[in-house]
Amino acid sequence: MEGPAVPLPSARNRGMSMVFCRVREGSSIRGYNRLMSFLAPATLTGPRITLEPLSPRHRDDLAEAVAEGRLWDTWYTSIPSPEGMADEIDRRLALRAEGQMMPWAVIDTLSGRAVGMTSFYNPQEQHRRVEVGYTWLGKAAQGVGINPEAKLLILTHAFETCGALSVVLMTHWHNHQSRAAIARLGAKQDGVLRNHQVWRDGTLRDTVLFSIISSEWPAVKSGLRARLRG
Repeated sequence: MEGPAVPLPSARNRGMSMVFCRVREGSSIRGYNRLMSFLAPATLTGPRITLEPLSPRHRDDLAEAVAEGRLWDTWYTSIPSPEGMADEIDRRLALRAEGQMMPWAVIDTLSGRAVGMTSFYNPQEQHRRVEVGYTWLGKAAQGVGINPEAKLLILTHAFETCGALSVVLMTHWHNHQSRAAIARLGAKQDGVLRNHQVWRDGTLRDTVLFSIISSEWPAVKSGLRARLRG
């Protein structure tokens, strides 16, 4: 699954104010006259899934979901282990409190259980830009239409509620599954950041950078809807 280019620092080491996607008076860009924080808690509901603001009550479901297929053992991802799930939830909630992240739990409507996580992070008010990542789904939730529906929900929120001009998605060079999934959304590959990060096992990470801009969103939205219709 896609993730951040550089892991965000622990929340206790940062002190950032809330960031809003805002249009200043006199802006020449039309159609974005609302004030909505990228980081304001919002429940996003679709036919198959709901994105609920992450909370500690999701811990047991998420620990069970991540255990499917031992996702945390994949060396090029940063997915938490079942034992580390409580700490990961606490970390994401602390970053939300600091205005650096809006984390969601992905809820399967059929079962009512949390099957994965996703987030907005690194919002930039001045440029009306936000990144989507820290995303993973349990093995049973992969390849069954949950990821495209989650992306339709989160991208609709970014572009149509928050007035984003650009949404960025990044992933590890070796995460070919994630790269293919992002490209299939209709995102454009902007480049590769070489030797971008020293990974947890000491290897060097090359980060693949993708984006979707507001003028591309209608086509991306149409494509996602077509995929969900089958």
